[in-house]
Amino acid sequence: MTYIKANSVLPEELVKEIQKYIQGETIYIPKQEKSYKQWGALSGERKRIDERNALLKQAYKNGIPMNHLAKEHFLSIETVKKIIYSK
Repeated sequence: MTYIKANSVLPEELVKEIQKYIQGETIYIPKQEKSYKQWGALSGERKRIDERNALLKQAYKNGIPMNHLAKEHFLSIETVKKIIYSK
């Protein structure tokens, strides 16, 4: 998050209107919801985790025990359970 002076990007009338409510404080203006991206979407990490989870579910269906999957993927057994039993 970066800080930008309001009077360098907003019209003077809007700055005066905002000053009726807050002055000399930091204010956060969130992005519009349509511009939000899911965690890991830009880096590809979300896709990697989804693929790993699909592999875990398939391996479990093929008879590989949860404790083996946990060790192989460096996860706790509880985490493997959550992945396997999720929809």
